[in-house]
Amino acid sequence: MTHFWVDVRPWRTDLATAAIEAGAGALVVEAAEDARALGRVTTVAPDGDLVPGTDVLFVEVTPETPLPQATGESLLVVSTPDWTVIPLENLVAVSDHVVAVVHTAEEAALALGILEKGVAGVLLGTDDPTEVGRVAAAVAARTPALGLEAFTVTGVRQIGMGDRACIDTCSLLAEEQGMLVGNTSSAFFLVLAETAENPYVSPRPFRVNAGAVHAYLLKPDGKTAYLSEVRAGDGVLVADGKGTTEEAAVGRVKTERRPLLLVEAETAAGRPAGIVLQNAETVRLLGTDGPVSVAALREGDVVLGLSMTAGRHFGMAVGETITET
Repeated sequence: MTHFWVDVRPWRTDLATAAIEAGAGALVVEAAEDARALGRVTTVAPDGDLVPGTDVLFVEVTPETPLPQATGESLLVVSTPDWTVIPLENLVAVSDHVVAVVHTAEEAALALGILEKGVAGVLLGTDDPTEVGRVAAAVAARTPALGLEAFTVTGVRQIGMGDRACIDTCSLLAEEQGMLVGNTSSAFFLVLAETAENPYVSPRPFRVNAGAVHAYLLKPDGKTAYLSEVRAGDGVLVADGKGTTEEAAVGRVKTERRPLLLVEAETAAGRPAGIVLQNAETVRLLGTDGPVSVAALREGDVVLGLSMTAGRHFGMAVGETITET
């Protein structure tokens, strides 16, 4: 998850309130008790949750000073007085723990896109509470666009009972938004949220009936998790048919025993893909002409998905040979 911090030194209640309401992950303050009086939020302070000099290193880079060494897991908060990008590029090239000091949403967007990798986060220094919301939006927009492709369905069959997981988010998802789920780590189907009207059950636009508990879920950081591992408070990747993505927080996961279907398909490159879903009309994939219920899915139908080449080890992409069927 991208770090979004706000510098509230000297203390200003209006700025701190704006930061908390915008979802800032931490406040940099002179005294942690000031922030804690407003709500539960991570503080960066001598008496805070993260201690400067130990958990977080603050450095200023000028043409006369050498670049700091990014070591270990400590976050390196880097400020450049003339907001020069080159030092950030050099640091980002060798470290995944750089947080850039920014003053506007435009600076934040630039820092988050450096070297097509971006900094690990931004620390906003501003006197304008409205700028907090603009930077929060820039951070939220960082999630990458994905190149979805056509999967051709080769078979749909009932496979009996099993445990499936519904992921209930803390967001109301739009029509044609869902999550990327698959039997293997090389092919994910876009499983849609329950936004459709149905004579048997009311829409639940916060919910994705994602599939059987063994399946892989693509996460915002590009790693995967088994559906059985997802918990309340986790961040999940939400995507739509154009590949536009955003992050949503998980509020609840419901695992229940239900009748299941195995959907098998071929990717655009002819590689096999599969997913196990609940056998219910409310479970939908996204076809080229719009959503299609798995209850109506037939061989030859085309649905959208995402192909990835690497195997996974503990959720991380690896280069070793892995065969999944």
